[in-house]
Amino acid sequence: MRKEIAALMSAMLISATVFAQQLPQPTLSTVKLTTGIHVITAEVAATDQSRTIGLMMRARLEPNHGMVFVFDDKSQHCFWMRNTLIPLSIAFIEDDGTIVNVADMAPKSDASTCPSRPVRYALEMEQGWFAKRGVTAGNKITGLPARR
Repeated sequence: MRKEIAALMSAMLISATVFAQQLPQPTLSTVKLTTGIHVITAEVAATDQSRTIGLMMRARLEPNHGMVFVFDDKSQHCFWMRNTLIPLSIAFIEDDGTIVNVADMAPKSDASTCPSRPVRYALEMEQGWFAKRGVTAGNKITGLPARR
């Protein structure tokens, strides 16, 4: 009986996650980040569920808005764009705020985009945001939220 209940609960959790990926995530709490003279309003995705859903099913981003992903561990956290409707650029960021690398990601793609070395933070912005402002690897992002 316990095995059946555990299997049912597992199936319900998987179904809820799949369903959640079909709807935009409610707006998360935000932080103000800066890089040089540029100010970013970033939603904070710091839980497994909020990181899994990310910016999926969003139709657009406001100017200078994005999402910062905060992980408990420093690792090769890779991203894909299934169910993400808008093209994004992602910056992978060290604990001290240094950008490791920036990459563009195509909407609705299952291709993995990974940091060039293990990181704890990633920042998604509208595609081209970093390039238009000359923000590249080696630049700093300040105001990153503390890890849980």
